[in-house]
Amino acid sequence: MSQYVYRFGGGVSDGGKGDKNLLGGKGANLAEMASIGLPVPPGFTISTEFCQVYYDEGRAFPQGLRDEVAKGIAHIEGITGKTFGDAADPLLVSVRSGARASMPGMMDTVLNLGLNDETVKGLAETSGDARFAWDSYRRFIQMYSDVVLELDHGAFEEALEIAKEDRGYYLDTELTADDLQALVAEYKALVEKQWDKPFPQDVHDQLWGAVGAVFGSWQSERAKVYRRLNDIPAAWGTAVNVQAMVFGNMGDTSATGVAFTRDPAKGDRAYYGEFLINAQGEDVVAGIRTPQYLTVAAREAAGAKPASMEEAMPEVYGELAKVFDLLETHYRDMQDIEFTVQQGKLWMLQTRSGKRTAKAALKIAVDMAEEGLITREEAVSRVEPQALDQLLHPTLDPKAIRDVLTKGLPASPGAASGMAVFDSDTAEKRAAAGESVILIRTETSPEDIHGMHAAKGILTARGGMTSHAAVVARGMGRPCVSGAGSIAIDAKAGVMRVAGREIRAGHIVTIDGTTGEVMAGAVPTVQPELSGDFGTLMTWADGVRRLKVRANAETPLDAKVAREFGAEGIGLCRTEHMFFDAARITAVRQMILAEDEAGRRVALDRLLPEQRADFIQLFEVMAGLPVTIRLLDPPLHEFLPHEEAEFAEVAKAAGVDVDVLKRRAAELHEFNPMLGHRGCRLGVTYPEIYEMQARAIFEAAVEVAAKSGDAPIPEVMIPLVGTRRELELMKQVVDKAAQAVFADMGRTIEYLVGTMIELPRAALMAGEIAEIGEFFSFGTNDLTQTTLGVSRDDAARFLTTYVERGIYAKDPFVSLDVEGVGQLIELAAERGRASRPGIKLGICGEHGGDPASIAFCEATGLDYVSASPYRVPIARLAAAQAALASKK
Repeated sequence: MSQYVYRFGGGVSDGGKGDKNLLGGKGANLAEMASIGLPVPPGFTISTEFCQVYYDEGRAFPQGLRDEVAKGIAHIEGITGKTFGDAADPLLVSVRSGARASMPGMMDTVLNLGLNDETVKGLAETSGDARFAWDSYRRFIQMYSDVVLELDHGAFEEALEIAKEDRGYYLDTELTADDLQALVAEYKALVEKQWDKPFPQDVHDQLWGAVGAVFGSWQSERAKVYRRLNDIPAAWGTAVNVQAMVFGNMGDTSATGVAFTRDPAKGDRAYYGEFLINAQGEDVVAGIRTPQYLTVAAREAAGAKPASMEEAMPEVYGELAKVFDLLETHYRDMQDIEFTVQQGKLWMLQTRSGKRTAKAALKIAVDMAEEGLITREEAVSRVEPQALDQLLHPTLDPKAIRDVLTKGLPASPGAASGMAVFDSDTAEKRAAAGESVILIRTETSPEDIHGMHAAKGILTARGGMTSHAAVVARGMGRPCVSGAGSIAIDAKAGVMRVAGREIRAGHIVTIDGTTGEVMAGAVPTVQPELSGDFGTLMTWADGVRRLKVRANAETPLDAKVAREFGAEGIGLCRTEHMFFDAARITAVRQMILAEDEAGRRVALDRLLPEQRADFIQLFEVMAGLPVTIRLLDPPLHEFLPHEEAEFAEVAKAAGVDVDVLKRRAAELHEFNPMLGHRGCRLGVTYPEIYEMQARAIFEAAVEVAAKSGDAPIPEVMIPLVGTRRELELMKQVVDKAAQAVFADMGRTIEYLVGTMIELPRAALMAGEIAEIGEFFSFGTNDLTQTTLGVSRDDAARFLTTYVERGIYAKDPFVSLDVEGVGQLIELAAERGRASRPGIKLGICGEHGGDPASIAFCEATGLDYVSASPYRVPIARLAAAQAALASKK
């Protein structure tokens, strides 16, 4: 049998940080911390390899694994001097998950395992603290019942609240040993009532139940959603870490905390974290108690009164600060750390690369490069391209009037307005209907993952800067305000009460995750300033990338935004978007309704100056840069009315009888218009349409060149070509229009004529097509549809299931199907270059802004990618990372 158990602690480390795939991030880092001499409670890791075996074997544990785990327990017993299940001096353990990719809060944990009716007495005796022992037992029963037995968690919470209420207590810590012993009895009765069996007393049964629950949580719905949102393969599995318990709830000299070596929200080089005295880890993460600050500076900045750790435990804080510096230098990255202090002794429970906002990621990467901790190339590789999306959208206008309701903790920066919703299912449903929502919860839990993803922002009444809501929101790039303690939420009634006011479901609220403010109504926004660390990192990225980055844009505003974001031209201008403008749709319809070419030309003559004006504006913004303009692509029926009520109005505007309009609409109707009379087929049938568009392009280009002296470079793209002859005919139309304009205006400019490769036949015949075409632009939206035989508009009904069942690794309309569609692109590129060495090759589908697809484009040797304006910086960074990866 393969080895599945790996030990750490007590001078033993069977693994290290390089074993993340085998041991998961937590297990690898525990072994690494132990190997460099940090105080790590001893334990062992059951590897990720067993996770798949667990499911393949019907969720059973073979005897070989049981034998390995027994040796692992013996390893812990040997170091601690305690025995698992010993009534006199019991060893207690924690059982935690640990996948290779960080999934905060998505999988299960069990603490204090090994307690029963006998060992709790031994723990009370050896610790000299009966209250601590019974508190640990009630925590264990509550957690085990929730995670392993899957009983109603709320019933235990209710029993706890009633116990405090009956005694007039506010905090859990006010409960005495006798109170807690009575509560344990209530908890055990709840278990027997809900489970029909007594709470498990055999510590080995407890252990295997917890190990099974942690492996089982890998396939929980919340874990599946998180993996889908973060592109984590299900095949990776999770590891399970079993570790000796250390206790932060052993009185006022004990504590537990979570910390970052730098600010994960802003990126500042300052210790950032929270702790609780006399508490266990779930108290901090779950937001059950409001934690205290780690440093004096953080406490003073927040105006908080409870002492910071730096003040309350100065010696332990000093030791912790040294560990922070050691870990950051060792891992060469900002670390997210969990620690416990047991009666004045510091123990390290976890370290991992900390999740951070895009703003923090930029600052940390740039700062670390300038500090010499990492290289500039490493800095470029450290920032997740998709995370830049957080920086590229508006923030609240600082000059706007704000109706501030309250202030909480600024848990994840950015701002959002939307309708208030109080449960995750409603948030998902409203967002799917196109509405902006703010998810408001007392506290979030892993079950809220789908609602948090759907929401524009998240507001919680409880929890600190390291609560579940804060960590997940930062990872998702959602603004979040947590710990807004002055708000009272009645989720069932759909109302939030604050400062004597009521905010009901559907009311508009605004949150500012940078300041922590919560406001009534919507607040205006301002555009972001992309300078400072952003500008520095993008300059470094541009210095290493090979791929050019263009934008998909039709309007001067989009082109201006794209150029500000660093676009090096336009890779796709869809001229049909210009035709739909209200000022010219009538002329378009008159052209469609014309009975002959002469009638069509009359309407096209009206459109010519409008098209020319469009192109002049684009060329002025993009002066000196290439602009790829796709000639008319959609079928003509798209420009005609579809509803009965519209026909009379349109007929009147076009000056025709309504029956004529209906007859023409019926003539143009197609059963499958995506594969019908569109693209170059329109140009072949009605060449005068493409002639008008070409003339408008060249007249505009020459006029801008004459005015500015900085000539644009038009690249005229013929869509939906499948044969050499189609492109040949259309190129003749374009060239003839160009020569006529140059003769009329007395000036020539450089231009290219090429095609969009969006049909499998075009890819296969690329060698012949390249004899005519001077560039190829891969239209991967349609190329994916025609290759897979899947309609993008209808695929949502089944694609999620296909991805979940492993038929496609990712949605092929989001990330390029490299195995299928990718082969056609590689083939077309190879054959195109063979016919026309130096042919310009680019991609202009939605995949042009997807980092994984950009990596493929780099590997294939394309010349450029084209993305939507707001994704241009993402594409620039992704192209740089792809270039660096190709060097390796």
